[in-house]
Amino acid sequence: MKIAKNTVVSVAYKLSDAQGNLIEESDEPMVYLHGGYDGTFPKIEEELDGHEAGFETAVQLEPQDAFGEYDPELVKIEPRDRFPEPLEVGMQFEGTPEEGDEDLDSLVYIVTDVAEDKVVLDGNHPLAGMALRFDLSVKEVRPATEDEIQHEHAHGADGLEVLDEDDDEDDTPSAPTLH
Repeated sequence: MKIAKNTVVSVAYKLSDAQGNLIEESDEPMVYLHGGYDGTFPKIEEELDGHEAGFETAVQLEPQDAFGEYDPELVKIEPRDRFPEPLEVGMQFEGTPEEGDEDLDSLVYIVTDVAEDKVVLDGNHPLAGMALRFDLSVKEVRPATEDEIQHEHAHGADGLEVLDEDDDEDDTPSAPTLH
């Protein structure tokens, strides 16, 4: 079966920076609903479109096609006493870029530095500003189920959505996504 709109694609990937340094390699194939549903980057969909299981390719994405340019405006310095103990570099907190602006989407800020009375937070995606190389290997292609099309995401390699015990309608994909 060829990859086309409303097919579910399972693809193994290796993610490297532009210099070839490995960033991540998939343990399990990424599974996404093909056809502009935001399951992966548009350039990856474009590259895979019309191919079938067994197809292998490499795609380089510039920052604007991946996680965006690095935005220095998303780096904040906050008073240390606003944070819990213990506080370590690498911890994540959710917040809006400018306090009090309810219209802005919240971001995940990563603690990048901790001083005696200040904390440096970065709201950029860790891969923002980087050109990325994806080595892709298509493992499986199948027709999407009606539920997957209605929910606009794949429900795993087999099409069966895994539900949380506490949640009757979990709309999160059951496999990693590249975005």
